[in-house]
Parts: sequence; structure tokens; C-alpha cells
Amino acid sequence: MTQHHQPNNKNPHGASAHGQSRGPVRRTDRPNPRAFVPKGPLPTELESVISITGKGVGYVLLSPDNRDERIRIETDDLNTALHGDIVTISLLPHREGEELFGTVSAVVTRAKTQFVGTVSREQGIVFIIPDDQRVYRDIIIPEQESASLADGEKVYVRIGEWRDPRSNPVGTVIERIGMKGDNDAEMRAIALEKGIVPDFPEEVEREADAIARVITDEEIARRRDMRGVLTCTIDPADAKDFDDALSFQTLADGTIEVGVHIADVAHYVVPGTALDKEAARRGTSVYLVDRTIPMLPEVLSNDLCSLNPNEDKLAFSAIFTFSADALAHGRAEIVDEWFGRTVIHSDRRFAYEEAQEIIDGKDDTLRDTLITLNTLAHILQKERFAKGAISFDKDEVRFHLDEHGKPLGVYVKERLDAHKLIEDFMLLANKRVAEWIGAKDKGMEKTFVYRIHDVPDADRLRELATFVKTLGYELPIGEQGANSRDINKLLAQVKGTPEEQLITTAAIRSMAKAVYATGNIGHFGLAFEHYTHFTSPIRRYPDVMVHRLLATHLSGGTVKDTERDSYEAMSRYASEMEKHAADAERASIKYKQVEYMQSHVGEEFDGTISGVTKFGIYVEEKETRAEGLVHIRDLGNDFFNLDEKQYAIIGERTKKRYRLGDPIRIRIVRADLDARVLDMEVVDENQESRSKN
Repeated sequence: MTQHHQPNNKNPHGASAHGQSRGPVRRTDRPNPRAFVPKGPLPTELESVISITGKGVGYVLLSPDNRDERIRIETDDLNTALHGDIVTISLLPHREGEELFGTVSAVVTRAKTQFVGTVSREQGIVFIIPDDQRVYRDIIIPEQESASLADGEKVYVRIGEWRDPRSNPVGTVIERIGMKGDNDAEMRAIALEKGIVPDFPEEVEREADAIARVITDEEIARRRDMRGVLTCTIDPADAKDFDDALSFQTLADGTIEVGVHIADVAHYVVPGTALDKEAARRGTSVYLVDRTIPMLPEVLSNDLCSLNPNEDKLAFSAIFTFSADALAHGRAEIVDEWFGRTVIHSDRRFAYEEAQEIIDGKDDTLRDTLITLNTLAHILQKERFAKGAISFDKDEVRFHLDEHGKPLGVYVKERLDAHKLIEDFMLLANKRVAEWIGAKDKGMEKTFVYRIHDVPDADRLRELATFVKTLGYELPIGEQGANSRDINKLLAQVKGTPEEQLITTAAIRSMAKAVYATGNIGHFGLAFEHYTHFTSPIRRYPDVMVHRLLATHLSGGTVKDTERDSYEAMSRYASEMEKHAADAERASIKYKQVEYMQSHVGEEFDGTISGVTKFGIYVEEKETRAEGLVHIRDLGNDFFNLDEKQYAIIGERTKKRYRLGDPIRIRIVRADLDARVLDMEVVDENQESRSKN
């Protein structure tokens, strides 16, 4: 029997590459961070979701509201439970103040039965070593299915009934993906592991291919015709799908009309069809390092729905009229607005970089238009921040790849005014659509899909304040935590400093997650009372739902009360698929960062200490944002203690201190692509100085 243990990447609770909890936001001053005095009697048994680390240790929360109150389950007591399963836990006897331990008495519901792994033959038996290192047992493939499998081949498997914890699970191969290390195989494996199937069913492709491409005169007659108004798109240079466009015109009375035109996906994707069901199942497009896994077949996403230049296209539009003195007075006063279906004709397609050059002064026939739009966008942005919106400028990592997908270089995406221009008008459309639906004078609350963002947990904000104080910054905290303006002030203070990304990341982690819901609670991060996602239906299914619901409400129709539960369920599911897509994107970035560093083992880099633990320090390399571990045993001839209050480890003899946020020079020692971890060592400044002499 083979039992599988490997170092693990970060788990959903911020675990490190070696399965240990870390991160600047989660901290405790207690000697035993998991010992606590319970509030009332403890249950002898409870049913809950289990989380498992890369070391095969399980945890179950006593209460979803308190992450410090949890039960630990050792590997031998997991009783076949896997990460995310709903399980029944029996609490083991304990003494007050000690960590709680338990055993899994039953697996109630499996969260997942399909896994990606790599073939390994051992004594005539074929095992699959799961990519997800939280799966603590290898999967056996029966002899009759495994004869043609090659060592090192990546496969997608489904496990059957697994009830005996003394045995390994037995699986069936669903798909042979390709050989380990091959770019296409590795990227496909990442998607499949997150439950994302890249290929469309044949029935869906047939439906998409059968959709009529001609826009009839009857359809145009049912819409507002905007084809005579100057319209353009601004997108990434390599974009293939264009789901938003802006139109611009100055009206006779001097007012400024800006149209936000969104691809009318709901016109083509009809409820009840295989196409709609598949889009709902996917929930979102997925963006890996080298590819996009679209929500809709390419005939729709890149052609029929896409607002390509020099073509008549169907759109769902939000058209705003700004006051004539909006630019002069620096106020984005909207004197009129209109929502509805349109037909448009995009006159020009800009890449962000091209639009930015024109905004910066390059001569162009549309220069005045872009500058006016940019000025209005700046006003909208200024007004949003004045109301308390939080400005999170998190770096986005991108790669230069060769024809085989191998990373040749890594860079951080630059955020231009042109990016913000589009972002601000999309935010405006999303906000005003939601406000129109949620307006009080509309009578009883209407069924709708909102994008909501709850206020952050006060304890998390207090931990953030404690953390930034060690770096020399202040975040005022009241009984309810911090307000958005104080968070914004902190982010403005750290802008351009070495610790900017560290503090920005910590601040983001202290926030609640934005989700979709039919009940509105507002959006804390944007400081909006009403907000939705209306502007990206090619790549987000909630936007398709929003288009359908908005069309119903605009026509005076009603949504049955019985449909509300269905929309709420679809909203929850879309939120979950959004998380899977983000996890897949991060996994592909991590893979490419480690792959890139394989060519740079032995080389030195500048970095920032991004995490401190009792077993070492984490360092984020400055240029690539790749994170690795300097193990405590490699820090020199000293014994280091973790000082949780100072977020530092300190040498007993030398008093050498490594603190979170400190700049540091490191050398890449090992780049393990299987485990997707980097091992580093600190460059000895004294040794470096001596070698120069």
C-alpha cells in the first residue's frame, strides 16, 4: 500500500507551500494558537465541511464565524474523508486549554470524485499521484485499465466507492491528458483539476453553428438604431472577443451623450437550450497564462456576439447624457439615461496602448473624443473615491512565451489611463442599471442579480492594523473595524514603497469576497448602494441573467416569485465557479513562475520577505513576483525564534532579524515543478563583500 505525501501549494486558507498556516493577516499572540476556552458546552459530534492540508491533516470549524475554534483530525483518523467533503466528526476527550482533536465517523457527501494526477508504476501496480496534494492517498488503477499507461503520463481519473481507510482508493481513467511537462497537458490538467472542462459538447457546438448570422430588418426595427453615432472599442492588443463598446456625441444643447454598449448575448443564447445550459454550467470564461477557456463557443464569443469593428452588431445599451458643463465644473452630472436594446456599428478598434498614445497627445481623428471620454472617466473616478471606494492596484503578472509555451520572460502588466477609462464607464453602467432596478419608487423589490460585497470582518481589520503598524503605518480601528476612507488613506501612503504589494495583498485578504446574490446589501469596496454585473455577458453568466431580467423589467413584465429561488441558486453557483476560475488562473501563473525559475537556479535576485513562520521565511522575488521558501535550517549557524508580535524571526545568538516586508537578496536553490515550489537561500552580504575584495 502506498501512502502519498508531498509538499503542498497554498490551500484556500492561506497555507504555505509546506502546508503551514501563514500570512500577514492571520496572527495570534497565544502560545498555542489553537487552544481556546469554548463558549459553552462542546458537542460530542457535529456535521461540517472538512479542510485538509497538504500534509494530510484535517480541520473542521466548530463555528463558521470563528476560524480559531477548530478541531484537528490526524491523517489516520480521516476515515477516507477528502478536502471539502461534508463529514460527521466525533470529538475526542480533551483538557481545557488544549487543542481539540477529533475523528471522522462518516463521510456524508463527497465534494469531489474526479482528480488529475501522474502515472507511477511500483511493483507492477499503477498508481496515480494526485496533483492536488491534499489528496493524501495515491489512486490505484486496475490492471485491465492500466496496461497502456506510461510512467509520467498525466491522466484525469474518477474514484469509486472508497470506504476502507486502510486501502487506497481505486479509480477509472476518464481522460489521458498527455505527458508531464508538456505545456498543453499541464495547462489542461490545471483546468480539469478545478472542474473546468475546456471542450464543448457536440450538441452545443451544433446549436451555436446553426444560429442565423443575418440581422433582419424586423430585428433592427425593434431596437434603437445607434449605427450613425461614433463608436469604438478599447481592448487588449491580443483580444479576440469584444463585449463592450463606447459611443460618443455632443448633442445640440451642448450636453454630452456617452453610450455603453454591451454584446447582446441573451438574444442569441436562449433559456432551455443546450447552449444556455452549458454557459450556465461553466459560469465564466477562464484565463490561464497562455489560453482562454471561453464560456461560449468561439462562433459566438469571437464572431456573432463580439462587437467587431466595421460590422453591424446587436447590443444591450446604457446611454447616459452628461450636463453641458460637466467638463468645466468637474462634475459628472447625469441629466438623462436610457437602457435598452440597440443595433450599433463600431467605427474603430483600439488596443489599450494605442488609445493611451492618443490620450497622451498623438495626433488622431478621434483624439478629442478619447480625451473627453478620459476626462469624464477621471471625474467619475474622483467622485467614486470621494464617496469611499477603495483603490486596490494589485500587480498582475504576465509572461513572454515561446511557441511551445515555455516562459522566456516575466513582467508586471502596466495599468494605463486607457484601462481606467473603460473600467470607469463599465462601473457606471453596472451601478446605474442596479440603481434603476433597486429604485424605491419602483414599488416592491424586483427579482435581480446583484454583485454584493459585505463589510469586512472587524477582527480581520484589527489584525491588518496590527500588521501594518509593525511596518510603520497606521490604520485607525473602531469597534466596527476601519472605514473605507482610512483603508484608502493607508493604500495611498504605501504607494510606490517597497512594501506596497505586501500591504495591498494583506488589505485584500482582510476584505470579504464579492459574490452574486438576489438580495442586495451594497458593495463595500466600490462604495455603491446598488451594483451588478451587466457589462461582460460573453465571459460571465451572471451578466446574461442580468440582461434577461433587465429586459423583463424594462418591458413591464414580471418575474415569478418561484423563479427567485432559481436565480439565487444560480447566483451562488456562479460565485463558486468564479472562485474555481481564479484558482485555475493562479495555478497556471504559479506553474509558469516556477518553470521560468528552473532556468535561473543558482542566480541571485532581489526580493521582499512576504511571510514568516517557525520553519522559515517566504520571499517574493521583485521582478517576477515568484514566491519561494528560505528554510530556517539554511539561515545560518543560529537558532531562530518566531516573534509573532513583530512578524519576524530572530536569531538567539546573532540577534539577526528577518521581518515581514524587509528587502532581501536571495539565490534560487531549487525549482520543483512537480510540487510547484521554489527553494531559496539568503545571499550572505559579508561573503559577497569578501568575494569582491
